Amino acid sequence: MRETPKLTYIKELSGGDLEFENRLLSVIDKEFPFEKETYYKNLKDKNYQKVAENVHKLKHKINILGLEKSYAIAVAYENDLKENNDELKNEFEDILKTITTYLNQL
Repeated sequence: MRETPKLTYIKELSGGDLEFENRLLSVIDKEFPFEKETYYKNLKDKNYQKVAENVHKLKHKINILGLEKSYAIAVAYENDLKENNDELKNEFEDILKTITTYLNQL
């Protein structure tokens, strides 16, 4: 079963400040597509060190969106990529799809 993003962490950070929550979600919504596109470009080029850097950036958004299991996958994938191992690629890309769908519904 696929995890769904939760705003628990964002609500904790905001202390109930809806404007802050909206700004943070807006930043994620703005940055995520670019970071995802860069990830796919570097993956296509098989530049695993750069892909690991992309995953590093993306995993913070995964964490902020409360995707705990997905975050653990991202950490493992980042480490694997540093060894030129992309076995977790499909699982990670499922996470990206989940986030994309979620952000498109905001």
